[in-house]
Amino acid sequence: MTLFAAIDPLYVLAGFFVGLLVGQTGVGGGSLMTPILVLVFGVHPATAVGTDLLFAAATKTVGTMVHGLNHTVDWRITGRLAVGSVPATLVTLAAISRFDIASAGSSRVISLALAVMLLLTALSLLFRRRFVALAGPALDTLTSVQSARLTILTGAVVGVFVTISSVGAGALGGTALLLLYRRTPMAVIVGSDIAHAVPLTLLAGMGHWWVGSVDWPLLTSLLSGSIPGIVLGSYLSAYIPDVALRPILAATLVVVGMRLAF
Repeated sequence: MTLFAAIDPLYVLAGFFVGLLVGQTGVGGGSLMTPILVLVFGVHPATAVGTDLLFAAATKTVGTMVHGLNHTVDWRITGRLAVGSVPATLVTLAAISRFDIASAGSSRVISLALAVMLLLTALSLLFRRRFVALAGPALDTLTSVQSARLTILTGAVVGVFVTISSVGAGALGGTALLLLYRRTPMAVIVGSDIAHAVPLTLLAGMGHWWVGSVDWPLLTSLLSGSIPGIVLGSYLSAYIPDVALRPILAATLVVVGMRLAF
């Protein structure tokens, strides 16, 4: 049976739904797709995370190409994040490989990590601008060397959480970049963050494949739906302001996060 012969219409529909929201709100697919796979379809958390990481790598490659053509990627920032995230991801993958990822204990750890990241994403959606406005001025005195070091540290933290839960690049990374590079245009912050997510999610996803937690037919089905969903969502974003959807999405992530935690 080929990958395309194994496409499941329900997974295609889920991919389309997530792609639609990602295209419209810019929220990373991991915060939406992984909980759907775990709670709705009953996919094992490790498989959901591993599959979603490669799903994110594919979708964000398209986003990086668009931002690259629009010159909204600061490769210096992206490189600094990668300096921290790549080693952290490798260390985390090495740690994961020493455990039975199919066990109930591993499932519980992944679910708790995912719950924490979903709650942080929800807080980011609701209060990011206020937080940046309050905390940002205190970081204006940082030197370029200090900013570079903190960017590398941010990459390391993001690498760990993304490898474990597939969530965090947008919630943690994006907010940190807004604080560290306050004079950088928002479009460049977003583009640089997305560009960094490509090698991060690809490396983490390949690591999960190595330990056996990637479902390739599932991935094919999700991508079949998400690509047209992202295109349509990006088109609709010009007519439906994402500010109207963010509170609803944040509330949904809180409920899902609490469900995974308890």
